[in-house]
Amino acid sequence: MIETLRDPMAKDPTAEELAANFDIEKLTPEFYADPYPTYRALRELAPLKRLPNGGYFLTRYDDLVTAYKTTRAYSSDKKREFAPKYGSSLLYEHHTTSLVFNDPPAHTRVRRLIMGALSPRAIAEMEPGLIALVDRLLDAMEAKGRAELIEDFAAAIPVQVIGNLLDVPHDERGPLRDWSLAILGALEPVISAEAFKRGNDAVRDFLAYLEVLVERRRAKPGNPERDVLTKLIQGETDGERLTAKELLHNCIFLLNAGHETTTNLIGNGLVALLRYPEQKARLIAQPDLIKTAVEEILRYESSNQLGNRMTTETVELGGVTLPPQTSVTLCIGAANRDPAQFPDPERFDIARTPNRHLAFGTGVHQCAGMALARLEGAIAISHFLARFPRYELAGEPMRGGRARFRGFTSVPCRLNA
Repeated sequence: MIETLRDPMAKDPTAEELAANFDIEKLTPEFYADPYPTYRALRELAPLKRLPNGGYFLTRYDDLVTAYKTTRAYSSDKKREFAPKYGSSLLYEHHTTSLVFNDPPAHTRVRRLIMGALSPRAIAEMEPGLIALVDRLLDAMEAKGRAELIEDFAAAIPVQVIGNLLDVPHDERGPLRDWSLAILGALEPVISAEAFKRGNDAVRDFLAYLEVLVERRRAKPGNPERDVLTKLIQGETDGERLTAKELLHNCIFLLNAGHETTTNLIGNGLVALLRYPEQKARLIAQPDLIKTAVEEILRYESSNQLGNRMTTETVELGGVTLPPQTSVTLCIGAANRDPAQFPDPERFDIARTPNRHLAFGTGVHQCAGMALARLEGAIAISHFLARFPRYELAGEPMRGGRARFRGFTSVPCRLNA
């Protein structure tokens, strides 16, 4: 996203103006560049903001936890919400079939199968291969002397990891990232006809590829303890299996969930460390802080900024009564800077503890791949810093112009400044 030039004589809006004028369907370039002043104004002045479309926008930590954990009253099912947006399209079929946008028992059944292939032992056994992948990428960047941190590094890692989980042949992984970006881009609050077409085409092409991959795997199964696709095909020992449609769409979901959030975690983290050089120096001097540093990156610049629920009954939240079928947007980015939960929340502190952020959600919908994402982030950032402690920006980082997923599309970098 290229930011538009501001009028140098223009005054910054007050907190009252930011809160009063906020509309999720009419976001400004200033919001995309830095949403946190708006989040702070909403949290302080309108924590349950009634939107022009009739929905509510939640910014307080405790309110988000209530919505996440009260699954009976706050539904994740998106059929009603997405029907007007997507119509009878493949995007609608995908986003109403995947794990994240379903309630129990469908959600429980799919999650159990996926978690069976993402056990702590399985993730621990990925570590040597992940280290080797990161070091190969660092070698390639060092040979060039200059790097594009997103394309050359942050985005390359999760695509290969998810490709390995599904056992996608290496020479067939080329389209995966573009498919993911197109499908997730169509989740923005408002999308253009072009973005809709791009997302729909990506679902179509991904489904066509997966149908071939699944047939190959049925003919020649992999190890279900390591190969998520084989695990999903074979189901559980009691015979419970996914339907053909559920299988394909949840493979797409695995790529999307594992790719975008981890790419943003790594990219956001490396840029944040440059903007807070004292924290960068501290992490280089104390590399054992990498685990708490990853948690602080997730809190401070949450990869996934927004979630959504639909009320199924009349509920009262924060003194406001919400009728059934009310759309509720959960602002993770705002909740993760709530001073009621995080002391001095605008401060970036790589040793912050406790740090019960909501970057992965909470409750039954807590991210199934969060342990893997944490491992990827820790290895990527720690190995990068060990190899290139003097890295610096070689140009202005560019964001993707999205509200739901906060990350960069481009971070030009000099490695040995």
